[in-house]
Amino acid sequence: MKRKASAEWQNGLKDGKGTISTDSGVLEKTQYSFGTRFEDGKGTNPEELIAAAHAGCFSMALSGQLGNAGLTAERINTTATVKLEKLDSGFAVTEIHLDVAARIPGATEEQFNTAADNAKTGCPISKLFNAKITMDARLEATAKA
Repeated sequence: MKRKASAEWQNGLKDGKGTISTDSGVLEKTQYSFGTRFEDGKGTNPEELIAAAHAGCFSMALSGQLGNAGLTAERINTTATVKLEKLDSGFAVTEIHLDVAARIPGATEEQFNTAADNAKTGCPISKLFNAKITMDARLEATAKA
């Protein structure tokens, strides 16, 4: 299975703007900019999208882990907080914190903690940060003035 998303950026870092789209159409030319990433501008940003992906992935993984233990959650609510910091080497995502609340009839604290720990390490987005990264890069010709 492969999923695609695309981004287009125009102009400089601080005065530029971009859009993000997904093949599913859920995001279609969704605006992002320096202001939406480092200030309080309206639009999205890569870190927010990573947080959404991690929260969604973890919640599904936890549901799967609970199912393996014969349990079904009424509700799993996960908030992922991505921390972007400026380091000497440049900006980096240095931490992701998952805040999870779940209602699981019949579950013990031990069953829940085991399932949550397994979901945290087993979720594909959790594993992403150790992923092999490949790239195809090409420079397109610019229009002559």
